[in-house]
Amino acid sequence: MNQSKFTFLLVLFFSSTILIAQKIEGELKKWHKVTLVFDGPESSENAKENPFLNYRLNVTFRHNSTNQKYVVPGYYAADGDAGNTGAEAGNKWKVHFSPDRKGEWSYTVDFKKGKWAAVRTSEKIESAGFMDGVTGSFFIADTDKGGRDFRGKGRLQYVGERYLKFQNGEYFLKCGSDAPENFLAYVKFDGTFHNDGHKDNLVKKWSAHLQDWQVGNPTWKNGKGKEIIGAINYLAAKGMNAFSFLTMNIAGDDQNVFPYVDYDTYDSFDISKLDQWEVVFEHADKLGMFLHFKTLEHENQGLLDNGGTGLYTKLYYRELIARFGHHLALNWNLAEETGDWTAKPPTFPLDDAERIRLAEYVAAIDPYKHHIVIHNGAWFDALYGEKTKFTGASLQTNKADFSRVHSQTLRVLEEAKNAGKVWAVAVDEPGDAQHSLITDEEDPEHNDARKNGLWGAMMAGAWGTEWYFGYKHPHSDLSCEDYRSRDLFWEQGKICLDFFNKNKIPVWEMNANDQLISSEGDYVLAKEGEVYVVFLKNGGASILDLGNINTEYDVSWYNPRKGGDLQKGKIKTIARSGKQSLGLPPVRKERDNDWVVLLTKK
Repeated sequence: MNQSKFTFLLVLFFSSTILIAQKIEGELKKWHKVTLVFDGPESSENAKENPFLNYRLNVTFRHNSTNQKYVVPGYYAADGDAGNTGAEAGNKWKVHFSPDRKGEWSYTVDFKKGKWAAVRTSEKIESAGFMDGVTGSFFIADTDKGGRDFRGKGRLQYVGERYLKFQNGEYFLKCGSDAPENFLAYVKFDGTFHNDGHKDNLVKKWSAHLQDWQVGNPTWKNGKGKEIIGAINYLAAKGMNAFSFLTMNIAGDDQNVFPYVDYDTYDSFDISKLDQWEVVFEHADKLGMFLHFKTLEHENQGLLDNGGTGLYTKLYYRELIARFGHHLALNWNLAEETGDWTAKPPTFPLDDAERIRLAEYVAAIDPYKHHIVIHNGAWFDALYGEKTKFTGASLQTNKADFSRVHSQTLRVLEEAKNAGKVWAVAVDEPGDAQHSLITDEEDPEHNDARKNGLWGAMMAGAWGTEWYFGYKHPHSDLSCEDYRSRDLFWEQGKICLDFFNKNKIPVWEMNANDQLISSEGDYVLAKEGEVYVVFLKNGGASILDLGNINTEYDVSWYNPRKGGDLQKGKIKTIARSGKQSLGLPPVRKERDNDWVVLLTKK
């Protein structure tokens, strides 16, 4: 039988008796999603013997040549196709795995039952029978994907540097949308949130993006989902490579996004709705779209276990990781604005100890060790260093003109480094809460957002930006259903990414050093003696200090407003050390606008 086929059956035998039937779904290729489907105990979303809480399914995958090992959590899946059938009951149990090596992988199933078995660490739990103890193997071929598809790049990992890195060796710079936060409050997902009386007016149709759905794109239930799939298509077509979404806002501003069967039940998950979320996320992988999981909105920090890392909190994160942890490019953002006791109305925010404890739990459950970040509310001081599992910050700022983006990024990077662990920092909510990135109609040029926010972050050493929409403008952080409301800014974001990617700027080897440029407020990112990137906010003439290294450089200019190829000014090379003039921008009529200067060693 050809193992690369989409689905095939395995039948395992024990003492000449059929023990359990199972399927392996997916393409058996490196970095692709492989799913083991088991016939387990019959159950349902509302069963008295809770299948989410009182059973624990783990599968240990081991690469036979290298002995590399992953312990992957599984989950109850009703009939195995609930996203299409709407089923609430069945006997299917699933585990998703994304193998990162070619060759033979073996697996061993651990399936236990007992009170709160899903969140217990004790091994003194009774066997649940069925597939418990079952072993098997399969062979993984090389990936056949390329381009933007993450399945051609591998897992995006924190590697102890300021930038995340794919397993194929590529570094990743992101730009995308941080809004609307209620992206998943989509009317065509299953569930009760459409009409449960909790801010149902904010449920989204995403109808503006129906035009962006393409033949061959996924849907569920005979054609549902085209609008939200189209929204992701649109962002990808604009050159964006990231988007974020809340997975829990029961007590928040929107109240329509949650993984549960209803608004008040925290130990039973809506299987069909979560299957449909997975359709969206899997499509995003193929488009090269980074998934920013914002797991708790500020107001929800005390909803589960009064802000502690207790039973319901652990169950929530385990289910997220079991269902979605196989995705290649994501981070777990543990909460918004944590530890901020000034919030009104009062909440139960995570204090320092609980933030650290929650990160430890997520790191322990996640077999792939994805990037773990958190927003700033209380500052990050207690979270720095080798003793915590945090690997970066999801930074937000508070000035309408984005003027704190550059300095705050520099601050976090420096503090983290001094505390003993280099963090990877992304600026995921630049600007302020009221305005931030307003619409093209209100601000078609987006000068502050571009100069201070977009380039301010990248020139400080951030690995990317996402863009919050504020709450005092049309197409807000809660009401937006049309990403075209910021169409002109997405073009500027792509221009920024194109500069770094197409010119192969080695940002992972460079450091911010704004003191090297004579003009106040401008930015410099440098690998001294090798390559310099200078961002001039208002163009004009400036002097760059090249230090004591006597090297010859090519000098080129880049237009951050229009993009395109590198251009030459009057000064084409610099062959001296010390303080040197960069000349003037190459377009006379635009010399007072922002420009990027690139100096590369000949």
